[in-house]
Amino acid sequence: MSKQLPDVQASEPDVSVGLSQVGVTDVEKLVKLAREDKRPIVLMAEFEVFVDLPQGRKGIDMSRNMEVIDETLEDAVAEPVFRVEEMCGDVAERLLEKHDYTTTATVEMEAELMLNEETPASGRKTQGTADIIASATAREDAPTREEIGARVVGMTVCPCSQRMMEGHARAELRDLGVGEEEVREFLQEVPQAGHSQRGHATLTVEATGDPNVDLGDVIDLARDSMSARIYNMAKRPDEDHMTYAAHANAKFVEDCVRSMADGVVETFDHLPDDAIVTMKQSNDESIHQHNAHAERVAEFGALREEVNGQ
Repeated sequence: MSKQLPDVQASEPDVSVGLSQVGVTDVEKLVKLAREDKRPIVLMAEFEVFVDLPQGRKGIDMSRNMEVIDETLEDAVAEPVFRVEEMCGDVAERLLEKHDYTTTATVEMEAELMLNEETPASGRKTQGTADIIASATAREDAPTREEIGARVVGMTVCPCSQRMMEGHARAELRDLGVGEEEVREFLQEVPQAGHSQRGHATLTVEATGDPNVDLGDVIDLARDSMSARIYNMAKRPDEDHMTYAAHANAKFVEDCVRSMADGVVETFDHLPDDAIVTMKQSNDESIHQHNAHAERVAEFGALREEVNGQ
C-alpha cells in the first residue's frame, strides 16, 4: 500500500499575502524557428514561467509547472513554430488550465539569433547576433496577450560633443584664411569628431492574437534607430564606412527612441490601437563613468497620433 504524501503547497501560509508571480527561471530548451522554404533555425532558448498565487495557498505545484513546460516545448522542438510568442502563449494557457488556483500565467523567453550578413563596404560574409525577446500572459477573464521583439547592439555619436568640435574646426579654418562658404561646405561634407558609444536598442510589440509583426523588421528597425550599424568582422573600408556613417548621423539617446517610434508607426501601421510598444535605448558612455538611458512604453494608437502630429 503506497503512502499518501502530504500536499504541503496547498496548506495555509504563515502570512496570508497573495503573490503576483511565483515560478521557475533559467529553464533552457531547444526551440525550432520555422522559415518559409528553408530549414528551421534552432535556438537555445531560456524561459521564465510564472503564475500568481492566492493568499490562502502556501506554494505552487512546481513539478506541475515543469511538466507543462516540458510537454509544450518538446512539442515545439518536434514541430517548428513560425511565431515563438505564440508558443509562449500556448504554454501560458496550459499553465492556467492545470492550476485551478491561479488567474494569471506568464511565460517569458529569450534566445540569441545568429544573423548572416555582409559587411557594408567590402561585402565580406559575416555573422552578427540579436537577442529575441518573446512573452505571453494568459488570464482567466481576458484574451491572451503575446509579445515579440529584439534587443540589438549598434553605435551612436553624441551630437553635443560633435557640435563643439565643429566650432573648433570652423575657427581653425578661418584662421587659415578659408572663406566662410568653403568652411560651410567642408563641414557639410566631412562630419566632425564626437564621442561615440556602443548602443543597446530594445523594441517589442505586445498585442492579442496575431498582430503580423515580422521579427526581421523589428531587428532592422532597432538597428537603424542608432547612428550606425556595427559588424563583427570589418576590413578597413568597413571601419571607415561605419565611422563616417555614425558621425554623419549623430544622435542623442533620446533621438534613438524617437527614431524607433517613427519606424514602428511607418512599418507596423496595421497594428491595433491597443497594442503596446516598448522602446528602450541604453548607451555605454565612452567619456563618462555613467551610462545614458531613454525609453517609451505606449499604446500604438497614442504613439501614431504623436508621430503624425495629431
